[in-house]
Amino acid sequence: MDSQPSNWKDKVVDLLYWRDIKKTGVVFGASLFLLLSLTVFSIVSVIAYIALGLLLVTISFRIYKGVIQAIQKSDDGHPFSAYLDKDVAVSEELVQKYSHVVLGHFNNTIKELRRLFLVDDLVDSLKFAVLMWVFTYVGALFNGLTLMILAVISLFSIPVIYEKHQVQIDHYLGLVNKNVKDAVTKIQDKIPGLKRKTE
Repeated sequence: MDSQPSNWKDKVVDLLYWRDIKKTGVVFGASLFLLLSLTVFSIVSVIAYIALGLLLVTISFRIYKGVIQAIQKSDDGHPFSAYLDKDVAVSEELVQKYSHVVLGHFNNTIKELRRLFLVDDLVDSLKFAVLMWVFTYVGALFNGLTLMILAVISLFSIPVIYEKHQVQIDHYLGLVNKNVKDAVTKIQDKIPGLKRKTE
């Protein structure tokens, strides 16, 4: 049971790092096509067009196979019987397992938001306020769908770029991180009440 999540994570990593170019290309292309379609059409229209496209393919294939079987006088059966006989029900254990994981993340998020909004640590709450302020500008420039498109493109490109240029990126990120920590320390030293709570 423990190997299944690990296997699932390995598949996602392989997908994001373009280990199998065909599979990644299909997932990336389909995701991007879906999001770009949503910029033009409503979600109802996109779902309806996708369903119609799938039905067109499956009905055409079923009719084609039926005609071939009639011409050859063979009895191969239903062309999709392997998929029709497959069990697609989601097990109760799987639902419980993932619902516990989701519930744990949800509870941690609620606790963290409570801590930030009720200013348990002034520095963290100020950082959160700055982040929200930056998001107001991001929200003014992009809508949610555009951000999702940028996220999908980033998700499929940044890991590959990082893998190829890891040494240089780590070096510059280290410099930026050091400068930010130095600046935060200087500000904390100069303004009373901004010192981080010691745990």
